[in-house]
Amino acid sequence: MKINIRTIQPSDNAILAKIIRSCFHDFEVKCTAGTVYTDPTTDDLYSLFQTPKSQLWVAEADDKIVGCCGIFPTENLPEGCTELVKFYISNDGRGKGIGRLLLEKTIETAQELGYSQIYLESIPEFSTAVSIYEKQGFQYLNQPLGNTGHDGCNLWMLKEMSNEQ
Repeated sequence: MKINIRTIQPSDNAILAKIIRSCFHDFEVKCTAGTVYTDPTTDDLYSLFQTPKSQLWVAEADDKIVGCCGIFPTENLPEGCTELVKFYISNDGRGKGIGRLLLEKTIETAQELGYSQIYLESIPEFSTAVSIYEKQGFQYLNQPLGNTGHDGCNLWMLKEMSNEQ
């Protein structure tokens, strides 16, 4: 299998929105307000990621889009902190190491952009992703940071990168 990780293009919007929402169905997550499922930016990720100091990486397996992962300078995060966002892998892309590659590329990008911390929000149903976060050094927090607008999430994690290069 040939894996390619590239930046988002305008033509990726529809397939990425479909992948993100399909993950909610695959893992039997309630598709409620306060999650990325209902977030209006999910349908136009290309425009969202034109924001300075943001980046969305798209994974292709054998020339088929299978997932994405990015960082975004969410409002009211601590200085030097970015949010890990839109980390979703399609059913046929799972279990192949693509998620790990996407996450590592995203962490590398955060460092290159000068961030010293990466914050994320998730839910227990996405336990596979949470275990990847743990392996990458994310630590649990007791409360959320910033203004993500995703009050449907109840897991909060932070990765310190100041000693890594």
